[in-house]
Order: sequence, then C-alpha cells, then structure tokens
Amino acid sequence: MKKYLMPLGILMVFETIAVTLWLTKDNLFYLLNFSYIGFAIALGLFLFVMKYKHARRVTQLLVGLYMLIYLGLICNENMQIEGFWYYLFTGVFEAATIHYAVAKIFGPLIFGRGWCGYACWTAMVLDFLPYKVPGKPRKKLGWIRYITFAGSMIFVAALFLANVGNMERIMFWAFIIGNLLYYIAGIVLAFVFKDNRAFCKYICPITVFLKPMSYFSIIRIKCDKDKCISCGKCKQVCPMDVDVTDNSRKRKNGTECILCFECVEKCPKDAL
Repeated sequence: MKKYLMPLGILMVFETIAVTLWLTKDNLFYLLNFSYIGFAIALGLFLFVMKYKHARRVTQLLVGLYMLIYLGLICNENMQIEGFWYYLFTGVFEAATIHYAVAKIFGPLIFGRGWCGYACWTAMVLDFLPYKVPGKPRKKLGWIRYITFAGSMIFVAALFLANVGNMERIMFWAFIIGNLLYYIAGIVLAFVFKDNRAFCKYICPITVFLKPMSYFSIIRIKCDKDKCISCGKCKQVCPMDVDVTDNSRKRKNGTECILCFECVEKCPKDAL
C-alpha cells in the first residue's frame, strides 16, 4: 500500500487547501477548483503507480486545459505572472494571487517543481514536441528568466502608474498575447536547442519563484545507493538535466526537477 501514499497524500493536501479557501473566502469555487486539480494530479500519480505510460500527460491535459481554456479564456482570468502582479498591486487576495501562493510560492515547499511537470499549460504543449530528451548540453542562459520576470512586473506597474482604464480587459488581452508569445518562443527554442524544455530552463519567469522554494521540497527523487549501478540511464532521460543519483539538496540542477519520473521508469535496478 505504500506506493499509493503519494497520490493519496497529494489529494489530501489539495482537499485541505480547497476546504480552507472555501471556508475563509466563502466561495464555493475554491472548493471545486482545488478539489478538481488535486483529483487530477492524484489520478496521474495513481496511473503512474499502475505503470500507465502516459500517466503524467493525462494530468497535464486535465489541469493545463482547464486553466488555459476555462479559467483563462472563459472566465477571463489572467493566470500568467502579469495577473499575479495585477492582483498584488490592487491588494486583492483572489484568483492569480491565490494560484501563485498555492502552486508556485508555498506549494513547492511540498511538491517542488511539480507544477512544471503536471499543470503548466505552456509545457503541456511543448511536451508534444519531438525533443523529450535534450539533444544538446545545457546552456548558461538562465539569466534571461530574470529579465522576463522584471519585464512582466514593470509592464503592470507602468499601467498602474499611467492610471490606465479598463485594466481587467487589458489583463485578459495580456493573457492571450502572453501565451502566444510563450508558445512561439518555446517552440522556436525547442528546435534550436533540440530540447522541449529549453523555454523552462532559460526564459520562463515563474521559475524565479519556483527554484528557491523547490530547494526545500519534501517530495524529492532519491537514490538508493546500495541498488544504484551508476549506469547513467537516469541522467540520459532527464528532461531537466538533474543528477538524481546525488541525494544532496545541492545536486546538479536540483531545483529543476519536475517530478516527471522518467528516471524512475528507466532505472534498471529500481534504485530511484
């Protein structure tokens, strides 16, 4: 039964969040929203335990399409980082601010970069591209993410300073245009670097929140040194170039792990 603890544990975490926000915000939406997301993630983990090949992709599509189409396009909520700055500057703890607090600021203390592997609607599309295993060595271009991070904040701050009207409509179009730019940049980078996750490694501004918090994450891939035969297969298939054979929190690219479990599946000795 131990193998079912992770999906059950994740479901309990999200149900706790769902009930807490429902009661504190007096809004049934939060109960339904976080219950659905928790169920989708738990389902993916359960399917992984059952050795279903596309387990993670099921969760990616269930959560990613829900957030992109329902929350973004139908409900007109900007769930990108510009939406976070917008609600933060208005002093309202709603929508994007709650989403960021749960998924990208405090949540990673529990599940690390799990957001990137199971829920991100940008990566959801990029993972359909052919370069699931990086075809080239990782570049030292991570500094670009700080520029996009600062640019998003400056953009929203400038709108407030200019006292621009109809901000909610602007935020909706920023969501549409921002997503298009992300997809275009992500696809181009994937083919240039032969790496589906090049956008995540070099440009995505969300990683500025995710990386420091993921360092302390409770859920981590660990290696049983007694079983490991140092065959290197785990490093070959890792989309984020993480050295999972090192159990130290300072391991190479340790804060990049998206819990995709590709290394776990490929390990011939079940050491991970």
